[in-house]
Amino acid sequence: MPKRKQDDPKLQSLANTRTQNPHPEKVRDELFKSNEFFDPRDLMQVKYEMLRRVEEDGWSISRASSTFGFSRPSFYEAKSDFEHAGLAGFIPERRGPRAPHKISAEVSQLIENLKLEEKIATPEIIRRIKDRFGLDVHRRTVERAVSKSKKKP
Repeated sequence: MPKRKQDDPKLQSLANTRTQNPHPEKVRDELFKSNEFFDPRDLMQVKYEMLRRVEEDGWSISRASSTFGFSRPSFYEAKSDFEHAGLAGFIPERRGPRAPHKISAEVSQLIENLKLEEKIATPEIIRRIKDRFGLDVHRRTVERAVSKSKKKP
């Protein structure tokens, strides 16, 4: 019985590290078809081999891009990423905000004090943050900060 996708440890590892090629079927390079070491599901390996084909084997950028399932702009982006960070440059960055960018420790403390000690409603907390810090915060930002403070031991 063949392994299911979820049972493949390499595929799971690639997914966990965000280095799984979303379109392995587009990789048409012979190395990836004839040698099991080369895995079209491995985004880092595919990008590296694409760059190597141009630099070492003298392929045109158009040929390498299309053979490895990328556009020309994607080739140049991969090249730039590799020049700046090496192989680590091929790891896609997480999208979206990394953390609340308006909620400093001071603002968080104010929210906690107002909500927990004085039991003030969210719209009033938003107004007080605006008055005190000059920040426009969204209702959900305040609600998340409140729920986070409730989870603290």
